[in-house]
Amino acid sequence: MQRARDDKQVFIALRRQHIASMPDHPLFPAEPPSPAAHGAHPISMRSTAEPPVPREADEHARSGFTAPAAPVHSATAPGATKLTTRAAQRARALAHAAQSDDTDAPAVRLLNDLFAQAGACRASDIHIEPGRHQWQIRLRIDGRLHRLDNPPAHLRDAVITRIKVLSRLDIAQRRAPQDGRLRIAVSGAGFDEFRVSTLPTVFGEKVVLRRLDALPDGLDLTGLGFDAAQLSAVQHALRVRQGMVLVTGPTGSGKTLTLYTFMRELNRDAFNLCTIEDPSEIELAGINQVSVNDRAGLGFASVLRALLRQDPDVIMVGEIRDTETASVAINAAQTGHLLLATLHTNDAPATLARLTDLGVEPYNVAAAVKLITAQRLVRRLCSTCRLADTPNPVALRAAGMTAAHVDQALAGRWQSYRPVGCTACRGTGFVGRCAIHQVVPVTAALQQRIAARTPTHALADAMRAAGLQTLRQSALARVRDGTTSLHEALAVTDDA
Repeated sequence: MQRARDDKQVFIALRRQHIASMPDHPLFPAEPPSPAAHGAHPISMRSTAEPPVPREADEHARSGFTAPAAPVHSATAPGATKLTTRAAQRARALAHAAQSDDTDAPAVRLLNDLFAQAGACRASDIHIEPGRHQWQIRLRIDGRLHRLDNPPAHLRDAVITRIKVLSRLDIAQRRAPQDGRLRIAVSGAGFDEFRVSTLPTVFGEKVVLRRLDALPDGLDLTGLGFDAAQLSAVQHALRVRQGMVLVTGPTGSGKTLTLYTFMRELNRDAFNLCTIEDPSEIELAGINQVSVNDRAGLGFASVLRALLRQDPDVIMVGEIRDTETASVAINAAQTGHLLLATLHTNDAPATLARLTDLGVEPYNVAAAVKLITAQRLVRRLCSTCRLADTPNPVALRAAGMTAAHVDQALAGRWQSYRPVGCTACRGTGFVGRCAIHQVVPVTAALQQRIAARTPTHALADAMRAAGLQTLRQSALARVRDGTTSLHEALAVTDDA
């Protein structure tokens, strides 16, 4: 392992290896066992929901962006927690071990194996969690957490300290949350970059590392999962040079990737494109990206006001969180700027209600908003082991299938499938995820309803009457084309 450091970044070199080729380690077995007939998990992971799922083997190019990070402080740094002499000596010993380049050091080896495991499974998050007698490590794969075998108890503090050193965090501060970033140089695959968050808990510090994937090469609007009508509506909204385009959904629904793809679609020399994010996650060449910093007085609203004096054509706001940001964003969208933003709401009608709840007058919402796309991610069935399902007309009707679609299923004109589990999907029946969307262009008729303060349920009825798909209908379309299972479609749209 090789570690390089300068004023702005710390990264370590790591060889990308398949799980089966990694050296034996108590946390990571050398060879994943085959799934047993009775449903045993195929790798040494325990799931809180379902067995683990690998992502596709392709590796996307990693972002080269590194945010400035706080310097590492000693145990006597100003403001650091006062330690006893024994605790201070232990902290110094941990820091020394954490900065070691010795790849045979147990904590270094465990952490390197963990990064390799996360990369091989394409995990989006790594959770390191303390307990009274034992700590645990879990990986979030395709939206679900999967627990690894118990790591050696005596390595917990050393592993956490090493992560804090690599992220340029204060190793002496254990009683306050900290945020940082680290990069891992992966042989033959560029960099893996992680956003690091620490949080003090009753039994010690919890650490979560969120993978910051680069925008996949070649990804455009057609690769986001829109159907033909939805794609046409999105393309039309992005051609408008004034107004607001909103992407909504819960955390982890792919909103950021959708926004970045919109920005890539608009990125050309004739336009000044700017983003406001918390923090900037993916580097976009040719786009001015700003990370908010509340401590320095750089909130979403203040940065947005400053950007409006920078002659922007397109502005991306990572999230509209408060009344001030909503007000400034609406004004920007009505004064010659195309503004893209996210909101945490369940569907398109709820998005309109959320803006009015934030204090924006309904007539301003009607005038500014041009398009809303709500989205979710559903897991893809493993093409190797999926099994054809016998059509159940009662279940299909209860799920929301139209009578025509039910008749087509009974006639064999389309086939639904269910997950089984095999070595290719490590026993879960799913590999990867895809997006489903509810796309709502704000027409003149819808503008009138919004301005008239029409209730949310009535807006939803009007959208359905206009032939616009709900999230449930979009998910059921993925069932009919064999992408996902009926159970999965219902699970991700139970609130939409």
